[in-house]
Amino acid sequence: MASRCLSFASSRLCICAAAILSPLLSFSVLAQKPPQQSPGRTLLLPRTIVSGERATLAVLDSNGRLTPRATVIFSNGDRLTTDATGRALFVAPLNPGPIRGSIAGRPGSAATIILSSSENPSTPMVVTAIPQIASLTDRFEIAGHGFCGDADANQVTISGETAFVLASSPTALLIMPPANLEPGRASVDLSCGKQNGPALEVVFVELVLQADSSPIAPGVHRTLTVRVRGTRDKVQLEAKNLAPGIAELTGGNPVRSFSSGGLENAAHFEVIGRKNGTFQISIRLLLSPHAK
Repeated sequence: MASRCLSFASSRLCICAAAILSPLLSFSVLAQKPPQQSPGRTLLLPRTIVSGERATLAVLDSNGRLTPRATVIFSNGDRLTTDATGRALFVAPLNPGPIRGSIAGRPGSAATIILSSSENPSTPMVVTAIPQIASLTDRFEIAGHGFCGDADANQVTISGETAFVLASSPTALLIMPPANLEPGRASVDLSCGKQNGPALEVVFVELVLQADSSPIAPGVHRTLTVRVRGTRDKVQLEAKNLAPGIAELTGGNPVRSFSSGGLENAAHFEVIGRKNGTFQISIRLLLSPHAK
């Protein structure tokens, strides 16, 4: 895989007392400096891989950037290290069934399922599931068969612009939309070698967070409004409280809510201050893959 230096958004918009942040859209009141490289935090695996076939994984750091030289350990004892692109090409173990991977030195793990070769027809390229609605600043997954396990061997364009394949296997692609993509319906074109995928469309939405980002105090109620641009359909959002000691997220943690739909498509969440300090609420779009 060619060497690349790329940074991606995490799966969330985030509001904190000093700033409203989305890793690709920064509204911080502080001077902006490129974040320093930090250790790997998030392991991205295709949902399924195929016994004895190539697959690609990726590791992101806390800033949502691909992380070179991160060590990944699988539950069967296999170990590998990400290359200069923050990804690693590997051959799936031979025994079908579930397997887990984790980043060395970090808690938690990610799971994938090893399919037998008989469960993976090599031709033609077929898509079995793709989200109807996806975020402009987050990865999304396509399931099917006939894809390339080497991420860079897949050609993916969205509205004619090249998208970046973070992780892949013959049965799944994890894709980051192009940075300059506009909200709305877009064509998605896939190819691997001489195989071309079917005509696909996805509605890409922009989430715009509107809230008072000043410090919160005990008993203060604060409404967070997320405006959805790119669709008039209702979408489901999830809010998660990252600092429950500072503020309480009304309705629990996390809280899921549908947007209103319509021309003024928006969702609202409420926090209540518990003590003075920096509160952090992350909000992400929940994807529901659509079977083809």
